[in-house]
Amino acid sequence: MSKPLNILLLGEYSNVHATLAEGLRKLGHHVTVISNGDFWKNYPRDVDLSRNYGRTGGLTYWIKANIARHRYMHGNDIVQIINPMFLELKAERIYPFYNYLRRHNGRIVLGAFGMDYYWVHENSTRMPLRYSDFNIGSKLRTDDTAVALRHEWIGTEKEKLCKYIANDCDCIVAGLYEYYATYQPVFPDKTTFIPFPIKCSSTAAAFMQPDKLTLFIGISKGRSRYKGTDIMLKAAEDIKKKYPNKVILKKAEGVPFKEYVKMMSGADAILDQLYSYTPSMNPLEAMSHGIICIGGGEPENYSILGEEELRPIINVEPTYNDVYKKLEWLVNNISSVPKLKQNSVAYVRRHHDYITVAKKYEKLYYGLEEKI
Repeated sequence: MSKPLNILLLGEYSNVHATLAEGLRKLGHHVTVISNGDFWKNYPRDVDLSRNYGRTGGLTYWIKANIARHRYMHGNDIVQIINPMFLELKAERIYPFYNYLRRHNGRIVLGAFGMDYYWVHENSTRMPLRYSDFNIGSKLRTDDTAVALRHEWIGTEKEKLCKYIANDCDCIVAGLYEYYATYQPVFPDKTTFIPFPIKCSSTAAAFMQPDKLTLFIGISKGRSRYKGTDIMLKAAEDIKKKYPNKVILKKAEGVPFKEYVKMMSGADAILDQLYSYTPSMNPLEAMSHGIICIGGGEPENYSILGEEELRPIINVEPTYNDVYKKLEWLVNNISSVPKLKQNSVAYVRRHHDYITVAKKYEKLYYGLEEKI
């Protein structure tokens, strides 16, 4: 039997590391999560590394980060960082922390889980996806957030840091098909795909046909247009107007994760991320509770998972008309809701159960250990 590993998970994105840590601990490994809780979402962590913004916020955070470095950031077999910007510091100030991790630990794994240089650059130039946060077909998206993110990541210190870490680290793990499609052509020998982990309910639920269709949508402050929430919300509101006696619409904006889950409870379907090929952590969490995802369910999503049977996601093209059309279909085919709910739960249990996912990470980590 292989020895238990000492694993440091550094940073957080939508509960990925906190959930993965639970799975790895179940397998007998010693895991420490250091993060800021992903800002207002306030996900659990072992060591809090959040920053207060004020006159002394930067200095206080620098001191906290250095204390954490000397207490926890050495002697680990594996260090996995959530993103090249794994600390709330300017990019040029992260190098000493990364180099310390490199010198004083075993293997370094970089998460391709969200916003970074390669995500921005590849989708703005090579465009491996039919649509993304940065392109629709061969055309660049020009909304304010997309433009600002290009300026933030391309030709900047963040670009240099991202390239430095991606080239130096031992492995890059993509959590969604989109991120794999972005990184794998650039780093074919070190990029791998492992699905996001979800802690599924242990009890099987029977789903009844609802009298009314309850739709739920989460709204990220300042990112509504960029994520397509504005289009999805408009389509949902218009469906609600057309079918006032058949539709209930619930909205959540900028709330902590626990409150978000509570507000989501009882919904039949969640609208999430118009420009995505795949469901991310929030819709996967919803699906684990039998809530139908209206969003990203492209063929590539099922293909990378090897899923040939279940098709629980109501896939939408990134247009108002298609979202409206799919919502209207669901309203007028409400008898389909119980089966879609059951398939949603089955899909998450099959591909995203946190123990199943932790075993895939365990296999990856041991493989990296053998190369030392």
